[in-house]
Amino acid sequence: MNIVASTVVFTVDDPAGSRHFFTTYLGFREVLATPDFTWLSRDDAAADILLRQRDLEQPRERIAQPVVVFAVTDLAKEYERLSVEGAPITRQLRRKPWGEALMRLTDPNGIVVELTEWIAPGGHPDVG
Repeated sequence: MNIVASTVVFTVDDPAGSRHFFTTYLGFREVLATPDFTWLSRDDAAADILLRQRDLEQPRERIAQPVVVFAVTDLAKEYERLSVEGAPITRQLRRKPWGEALMRLTDPNGIVVELTEWIAPGGHPDVG
């Protein structure tokens, strides 16, 4: 088996709010929009995102909090850009002792997006 593409599916109350979040702050573009779903993509290796309208008859508590993690380059620069743009940052940029720098944003529907960059311990950049 050879996996050639990936899609992450999020079931949300407000697909338009999530579409705005992903296209405005994370560089996704809308590929297709229907009354039932919106398909977003990027031109790099990131997984595609499919936003589905939540079935209002399904209890909200039965839907797990979705999290998607993107490994990126130059996270410190992205953190500054997102801060200036007023992105909804919910975990400030920090560096873990094992060499991972990370930050989190949360979209209007509660989708947590973690941006991470792997840096050799003792290497650059210097993140709090």
